Parts: sequence; C-alpha cells; structure tokens
Amino acid sequence: MIFRQLFDAVSSTYTYVLGCESSHDAIIIDPVFEQHARDTALLRELKLQLKYSIDTHVHADHVTGSWLMKDAFGAQIVLSDVYQATGSDISPEHGLVFAFGQYSLTAKATPGHTDGCFTYVTNDKGYAFTGDCLLIRGAGRTDFQSG
Repeated sequence: MIFRQLFDAVSSTYTYVLGCESSHDAIIIDPVFEQHARDTALLRELKLQLKYSIDTHVHADHVTGSWLMKDAFGAQIVLSDVYQATGSDISPEHGLVFAFGQYSLTAKATPGHTDGCFTYVTNDKGYAFTGDCLLIRGAGRTDFQSG
C-alpha cells in the first residue's frame, strides 16, 4: 500500500494518503484546507486517482479540505451527518467499507471526542485512523462541542 503521513504545524493535525499500487485508487483522510496545494501535488506526483476524502470528525481546529478535493479530483466526501454539513456525499455507518483498489477501510463509530467521530481501519487491521479520538500518549478531549 502507498502510505503517506502529512503534518500541518499550524493546526497540529495529520493528513493521510493511502493508495493502491496497481489500480492507483486512493483515499485521503482529514485533509487540511490550507494544505490543499501540498496534498494535490502529492496525489498528482504519485499518479493517484482520489476516490474518497474522509473526515474523521469536525472541530474548529480541523478546517477540512474535502470540498477542495472533490472539486479537484471528483472525490466523494465522507462525513458523519451528525454535523449537518452540506455538500457531503456519504455519511458513514458502523461497518461500512470503503474500497480503493485491493485495499479497503472499514468505518467504526467511535463517539466520545465528538458525537460524530469515526475511526477507519484497514482491511489487514494494520492501521487505524482515529482523528482525535486517540492521540499519541493521550486521547481527545470530551468536554466540549458534543464530546
């Protein structure tokens, strides 16, 4: 699997690009609005066809770039309808699978940090993308914005 972890220093958030080497289908997780040019350049450099732009959750410090990814690549936006955002294409449900080439991610509802948090687990269970549900040496706060 093609795997890239990208960091935005201003928001202290991570974006992930996952791709299939054979089909060149790809997924981006938690794209940051201000990093659209960086992410777009990487996707084009790797010759990836973006199928999904997935947001694990919504907070003021996570200004999503998913709508830009939809405009640039036609990617479907995956975002929980708990947030009542307009323009998303798919509201994940627990157990829903998102395939990209020979790989896939399974949506796991993980409310706590926010009501609409989802974790996405690779088909080999080698990676789990938790957004702010789990952090390095910690967990996301649960005391504000529907936590």
